Amino acid sequence: MYPLPLEKIVAFFEPLAEVERRENLLAYAERAKRCEPKAGEIFTVEDIRKDEECTDTVGIFLQVDPERRVRIRVTLGPQVQTLTRALAAILCQGLEGATVDEVCALPADFVPKIIGAQLVRLRSQTVYYLLTRMKRAVQMLREREAGAS
Repeated sequence: MYPLPLEKIVAFFEPLAEVERRENLLAYAERAKRCEPKAGEIFTVEDIRKDEECTDTVGIFLQVDPERRVRIRVTLGPQVQTLTRALAAILCQGLEGATVDEVCALPADFVPKIIGAQLVRLRSQTVYYLLTRMKRAVQMLREREAGAS
């Protein structure tokens, strides 16, 4: 249903009690820096902007290999919330190696399984933001490719 790395993350989070879930989300948020583009990386799509739904600028960087597998990198401005940072790290790790089609077809129903229903209610505006931006980057790639053919 989900790309295998994301499935493993969901399976890890789903049985956790709320306190453990939040502790692990904080740990993921601390890993968000590792999701930034590395020197010399070249991206197929770069989408950097500040949207109304987010407190600061977010950059989505998409690489696609010849087998149509993706690598997503993210930059987050200093005002981006902790939960968004955690989701950035989770999505970069969980979507690593997924195909373009898998990313486009990915349902958002995994988000509450990871962060819990309470945080989804409290942060409903922002919890789906990064997934939407990543899916949009893949869609931009598809549109660009369709225009080139």
